[in-house]
Amino acid sequence: MQTRIRNTLVAALLAAGLGTTAGVAPAVAQAPGAQPVAARQHPDGLDTAKLQEALRGLPDKDTTAALARVGGRENWHGSAGVRNLRTGHRALEHGRFRAGSTTKVVTAALVLKLASLGRIDLDGTVQHYLPGLLTDEFEPITVRQLLTFTSGLKPGRGLGPVNGEGYENRFKTLTPQEVVASSVAKGPYKGEGEGPGRKQRYANIDYTVLGLLVEKVTHDSYEHQARLHVLRPAGMRHTSFPGGPDPRIHGPHNRGYQRLADGRVVDATEWNMSDRWAAGDMISTTADLERLLFSLFRGKIVPQPLLDREMFTVPDIEGATMSAGLQRFDAGNGLVLWVKSGARPGYNTLIAGTRDLSRTLVYSVNSTDAKGPTMNPVGERLVRAAFSLPAEPGRRGGSS
Repeated sequence: MQTRIRNTLVAALLAAGLGTTAGVAPAVAQAPGAQPVAARQHPDGLDTAKLQEALRGLPDKDTTAALARVGGRENWHGSAGVRNLRTGHRALEHGRFRAGSTTKVVTAALVLKLASLGRIDLDGTVQHYLPGLLTDEFEPITVRQLLTFTSGLKPGRGLGPVNGEGYENRFKTLTPQEVVASSVAKGPYKGEGEGPGRKQRYANIDYTVLGLLVEKVTHDSYEHQARLHVLRPAGMRHTSFPGGPDPRIHGPHNRGYQRLADGRVVDATEWNMSDRWAAGDMISTTADLERLLFSLFRGKIVPQPLLDREMFTVPDIEGATMSAGLQRFDAGNGLVLWVKSGARPGYNTLIAGTRDLSRTLVYSVNSTDAKGPTMNPVGERLVRAAFSLPAEPGRRGGSS
């Protein structure tokens, strides 16, 4: 992917799919070597008119509702759209939503916190912590390689595409153990340049294994450990995990909708997320995810030296952009953003910020094609408005 000054963030988000869960992370401009790079302060004043414009015209064919918060040196929050297509009631600005793969930020923070407490060795191997999980085909895989998507594990099985078979199977249970077993059965990637630590591939499987590892070393549930070490310290009082196969979003929320391959738009709010688990089943709010960003970046969850070394450092591997739970984007002119997106049927989520927290963005967009190959138009407009990125030449503004 060709990097363009100031358009890098959106171009890379589009390449990453903002909702795809697999694939090689796109190459973007970054400092050589595995050194943490501090972003400078965001130079521009917050244009609240552009943020409000980004939410105008909802609901439309792509988006039924949107919730957004911008923080840092200036603050703004807003919402638009409807809570329910049937009733047309106004969207709940503080509603809960499926946060998708932003769950991985919590999982990474939890693992790093346990490492700081001496419970986990980041150089320790899956074979040591989870004996018998992998076959002899696999080379030793370290905890750090799981965190940075460089394990070489293949994705586990799912229940089908969300715009088709997956929707029909939305109340079925696929346990994390079954997902991992199906990955192991495929064997490791083979060939020149393959193997642990040699290539970065973004996938859920690494964080599913991390969830199993957390439970093994703590003799406790992943969910309780995440609440104890991440959610509570961050003050995330409205964030939860669904509890195995429970398909509901408990508490006030906006309905999520999915467009199927045959063109129908169906209610996708109730969906069993058991197969996503530590990789993507969290339910949260924009305010709670903003609290996560500020608490995490300020070193209140993971000690600062460890945080900088692992979460704000990209592996020295060609094409790598992911650290432990975050993705680094160079937006040009010295502006570096640390980002994580998430997508579950009916819900797109993004958390993003500069390292110094001078500008942050959190949004939940109720997209009718949340797992689609391109970025939701409302999400793109919010990113551009929050970080003062100009629109691409020839690209339409406003509602789409």
